[in-house]
Amino acid sequence: MLNAGEMIFLLDVDNTLLDNDRFAADLGDRLEQAFGAPERARYWAIFGRLREQLGLADYLGTLQAFRAGLDDHPDLLAMSEFLLEYPFAARLFPRALEAVAHLRTLGRPAVLSDGEVVFQPRKIQRSGIWEAVEGRVMIYVHKERVLDHMQRRYPANHYVMVDDKPNLLGAMKSTLKDRLTTVFVRQGHYALATESNSVDPAPDMTIERIGDLINLNLSDFQERP
Repeated sequence: MLNAGEMIFLLDVDNTLLDNDRFAADLGDRLEQAFGAPERARYWAIFGRLREQLGLADYLGTLQAFRAGLDDHPDLLAMSEFLLEYPFAARLFPRALEAVAHLRTLGRPAVLSDGEVVFQPRKIQRSGIWEAVEGRVMIYVHKERVLDHMQRRYPANHYVMVDDKPNLLGAMKSTLKDRLTTVFVRQGHYALATESNSVDPAPDMTIERIGDLINLNLSDFQERP
């Protein structure tokens, strides 16, 4: 049997604990209000190119590139405030922080997120997630490729990964094997994509919303036969 102190719960952030799709929609609306529909489309085109190049979402880097030709626009500088002061606490999924609190009774929850090193930490802080996991936050470019770093930082007999991207869960399971229980949260556009149903290895568990974690006990996360 696993004792509480021997299990680490690894939590994704975007579309797992908070509704990043809603944030992106709000950002798009703000861009269109300030600059018009063509400039909104240009921002997302830059965003897509940077994501392809860097392997992560870089909202601030996209804004830096987006400024070309708009330096004298009165709304340009206000976009930094929109991003950095965005009310991410209002975008938490229902009972997300309650779920984290519940996991603290079973083991040690920690954030394991993809992202850059300015905006992603800001998002985690402003949402209240940073405090909820007691500062146990890890942010990498490709989290599934640095599981050795994660294990050195938080050694444990067993890990649980909670994420909305089944392909990442599958990659992590292939590395950690029986030492990892994968939990697929069916939230957000990645989770609802058709290909999410055909990942191998398949997630160990599937829940419909992050708040469903509250109904699970330590035994639910133990190694499956």
